[in-house]
Amino acid sequence: MNTFETLSDTELTQRIIAGEKVLYEIIVRRFNPYLYKIGRTYNYNHQDTQDLMQDTFVDAYKNLSQFEGRANLKTWIIRIMMNNCYRKKEKLSFKNEIMQHTNDASTPLFTNTNNNTEKTVHNKELGGIIEKTLEQIPFDYRIVFSLREINGLNISETSALLNISETNVKVRLNRAKTMLREQLEKIYTANELYEFNLIYCNEIVESVMKKINKL
Repeated sequence: MNTFETLSDTELTQRIIAGEKVLYEIIVRRFNPYLYKIGRTYNYNHQDTQDLMQDTFVDAYKNLSQFEGRANLKTWIIRIMMNNCYRKKEKLSFKNEIMQHTNDASTPLFTNTNNNTEKTVHNKELGGIIEKTLEQIPFDYRIVFSLREINGLNISETSALLNISETNVKVRLNRAKTMLREQLEKIYTANELYEFNLIYCNEIVESVMKKINKL
């Protein structure tokens, strides 16, 4: 399988559609961390997030032939995950509070360059503080922060996924940073949030591949 990991998303999708189902494992491994972060951003717990990830990967597989390539594969799969998260909230009668945004000057959120990453990434207590802090931020801000700062999407991709203007993306991101800065500055770097352990990655891969092999 390692010999196929250098394949581009386009090459992978073409070969999977052509019948090389086993290659879908690469897609699952490639995008597992992103979907996990999305699920946690919606305030789902670990188990519910894993269930949503599994559903998302199965949905993506079923609709892979409809992927037109106008967006990149990561954005396409994230959109499916977001839709699944939203539908689950709808079933639970979850209502998101919509807030008006205020203008804030853009200031880097994470400014401490002396973080000991190896130490902090394994510090579950700090990780819990960060997750709990993010849970307190209204969803409109939290999802923008997750897409831009945690998942690394650009402004255009974030705008398209959320169906808001690029200006609104910038405003909401700045507001989210303002809310988080006091608690998080000098503690963590953005890419360390909601780390998805390899053990869980393997679990999702095994579960998804079992399901699609039955399709």
